[in-house]
Amino acid sequence: MTDQSQLDANILNDVADALIYSDRSGTIMRWNRAAAALFGFSATEALGQNLDLIIPEHLRAAHWKGFEAALASGSMKLAGRPTLTRALHKSGRKLYIEMTFALVRDSGGTVLGSVAMARDVTERVERERAAKTPPQTS
Repeated sequence: MTDQSQLDANILNDVADALIYSDRSGTIMRWNRAAAALFGFSATEALGQNLDLIIPEHLRAAHWKGFEAALASGSMKLAGRPTLTRALHKSGRKLYIEMTFALVRDSGGTVLGSVAMARDVTERVERERAAKTPPQTS
């Protein structure tokens, strides 16, 4: 690996947000330390697995419909916009996460896959929901 390639790999592995890259088939090809911390799966466990590993079952059909549409059209409706969604932790616990998405292309413009950056916002969402819930009277 060249010095620049090693530096690039170190940067991606060390960013604070979870980074997940999947190829066109939805196979996880890149999984950084923050992804391991967020979702509970080590890189060894996640690499080579399908994205369904972290997508709650009730969201899978919509996810794959959007994923396939993005690959076919070469654009994403959600590209670059932080999006609140649910995800699965290895323990089975459901998380609220904020994600941004982008398509990854080769030098010729062909879509190779998709990259997502994610962060856990479970505590924030639960705090906001609790603040909106009226106190119970007895």
